[in-house]
Amino acid sequence: MKSIPQLILALFLLISCRENVDLSQLENYEGPIRITTNMELYHSDSAKVRTILTGDKQLEFPNGDIEFPEGISIDFFEKNGELSTTIRADRGFYDRKNNLYMGEGDVEVHNIIKDQKLNSEELFWDPNKDIIFTEKFVTVQRQDGTIINGTGMEADQQFNEYTFHKIERSKIPLPGEE
Repeated sequence: MKSIPQLILALFLLISCRENVDLSQLENYEGPIRITTNMELYHSDSAKVRTILTGDKQLEFPNGDIEFPEGISIDFFEKNGELSTTIRADRGFYDRKNNLYMGEGDVEVHNIIKDQKLNSEELFWDPNKDIIFTEKFVTVQRQDGTIINGTGMEADQQFNEYTFHKIERSKIPLPGEE
């Protein structure tokens, strides 16, 4: 019988000494779990570099998503190792669940071999399908002076062949025209 009062006293002391916990301190952290600077990521196929993705700053989040707040650059290479196409954007994002990259801000695609450029405010790259696409306004400038403006576009990731959803106010030079 002596042990019951001692047990009650011990429980009382344990409960009364407990601190009040600020529950806001126990909230889940939603910020980046890893920050990388001067990041370079190489993708290769058959021991040959096919793409190089670079960013000045990379923020990786718990769900695997990545943000490139200071810009993103993706370089595509031909099978012979020649640099063929570049994509540059002011900001970039990677959606791990969908394996999809997005560039936003001032986005430029340059097909070096064909000397043609694309400008938009948003562009997606799907490495599974090897395509780039957007639903935003796009301007394409070709070496021959052709300027194509449109809303919505899909192209192969090398920016060799592309399709517009809606073409607007474009310019195609006629033979002999300067």
